[in-house]
Amino acid sequence: MSMYRNTVWFLKGLKEYTKSGYEAASKGFKESDLEVDCTGKHYMITGANSGIGKCIATEIAKRGGTIHMVCRNPKTAEEAKGEITEASNNQNVHLHILDMSVLQDVYKFTQTFMEQHDQLHALVNNAGCMINTREVTDENLEKNFVTNTLSTHILTTNLIPLLKKSEKPRVVVVTSGGMLVQKLNVDDLQFEKMKPFDGTMAYAQNKRQQVVMTEQYAKQYPDVHFSCMHPGWADTPAVRNSMPDFYNKMKDKLRSPSQGADTAVWLAVSPAALEQQSGLFFQDRSPAATHLPLAWTKVCTKDEENFMTFLNELAAKFKA
Repeated sequence: MSMYRNTVWFLKGLKEYTKSGYEAASKGFKESDLEVDCTGKHYMITGANSGIGKCIATEIAKRGGTIHMVCRNPKTAEEAKGEITEASNNQNVHLHILDMSVLQDVYKFTQTFMEQHDQLHALVNNAGCMINTREVTDENLEKNFVTNTLSTHILTTNLIPLLKKSEKPRVVVVTSGGMLVQKLNVDDLQFEKMKPFDGTMAYAQNKRQQVVMTEQYAKQYPDVHFSCMHPGWADTPAVRNSMPDFYNKMKDKLRSPSQGADTAVWLAVSPAALEQQSGLFFQDRSPAATHLPLAWTKVCTKDEENFMTFLNELAAKFKA
């Protein structure tokens, strides 16, 4: 039995991750926080064709923001674009087709985007995958790692110069509470030693990596506000398809995609979010601990720095 299943008893006890948890937390939200005019500002959301990403794009579009949807599947992306445009009555919704598992394409996309645009106010890293068998891409990288971690790193760091051209730019990473059961493992980033391979645990490790990345970015780029967030347990296509057993057990308690997206929208557009320290992990619009209640998930600063060095060195190998 995997570590994930051994600790799921603890996660199930966290009622705040459920729909009722959101309803309780939202009683303390300030409606004025999201009474924001985003007209004239540009927002990039990866994985914006469904679930939480689509909700984030829709909510920002409703506030007048210019949306840049970054999606892999042209068909579902076009359908989502039409639905977002209709729901928001905002024609400034643009679609960019990109497979985040192909690093050279990620590099090319960032280069082209920066050549064609002179501003980007916020990047929301939402795209991800949970593949339950170990797959290796044509670039010889494990697919969960490259999609969830390395491509997010390349996309973010390459867009920093463009983000810095905007006033009070932001980067938001949609991570997961699953990372609470994982300690950063710098010795097996591509899960070659994981026997048997466990897609759920690989995903949780990637999400821990994203939290570390967010903390490190905040130190490295003080002119950009970084944050990551846990959407809670939301009813999304990704959860239904990748975690069917979990979905069937919890489906009546899951949050709606819009409830899961709320904190990401708040972090991306609200002035109140900028009052918070850069680099924090959020749950329901409030900073949350990243190593509780499992203190053994902490690692030393040196391991975190080594991890970032490894990402930079690996990413450099695929730069055109």
